[in-house]
Amino acid sequence: PFEVLEDPKELASYLGWSEPVYRDMLAVRSGKLSESDFYARYQWQKAVMVLDMAGFTRSTIERGELPALLRIVEMQQVCLPVIRDGGADLIRTFADDVVALFDDPYDAMRVAFELHARTAHFVEDQEGFGARCSIGIGYGKVLRIGPNLAQGDEMNRASKLGEDIARAEETLVTPNVVRALEGCKEFSFCAPEVPGELFPYFHAAEAG
Repeated sequence: PFEVLEDPKELASYLGWSEPVYRDMLAVRSGKLSESDFYARYQWQKAVMVLDMAGFTRSTIERGELPALLRIVEMQQVCLPVIRDGGADLIRTFADDVVALFDDPYDAMRVAFELHARTAHFVEDQEGFGARCSIGIGYGKVLRIGPNLAQGDEMNRASKLGEDIARAEETLVTPNVVRALEGCKEFSFCAPEVPGELFPYFHAAEAG
């Protein structure tokens, strides 16, 4: 009674995933490819950092569309060099978000606090209209698909933390990050006073 799109090439033309990924997903659904083979083909372990500009909607309302968009450019000008030089092996921007992948969650944490320091200084220079950011970090196995090459539970959690839960100048992390950095004296972690409704998370801070 209605069309179901089955062509991997046409599905890929809408820029969700690549044609081979769609082909393999359809093969999993039809039983021609096992889930374990799919994971073996696409899964890797990464620290995922999701940065979101705090107050972007408010700045659009109060200052106008173009000033708010210019604020995104300024944020990228300040933040991207820090991420680039901090060990990220992939960086992607989308609207007022930045996604970066690291092999080591330690590098993601170190970059996160440098980003907060740089943007705080930038805000002072811009009389309060500079770009502050909120950051979420996850760590674990994700799928090497899509524009960010990171889809899966830890990506979802990092996105939720960075975009929805963290406030300006906060870094929130998943339990996997805390476990991976156990014994590291450079950072401290504490659970929120009100536990997360969907999943547990921790506030991260620089020790000392």
